[in-house]
Amino acid sequence: MADYDNKPEATQGSMDLTDHKKTFAGFIRGSTWIIVGALAVLVFMALTNA
Repeated sequence: MADYDNKPEATQGSMDLTDHKKTFAGFIRGSTWIIVGALAVLVFMALTNA
């Protein structure tokens, strides 16, 4: 049976967040490009009466 009473205590602020921050920055960058691209397509469609 597992021993759940013998686990180390968590210390706040001890995690390495560099990968998390890079992933989040990439997500925001990608989302921004998708939004700008969608708006460009909509403007193009409005200008060409599509």
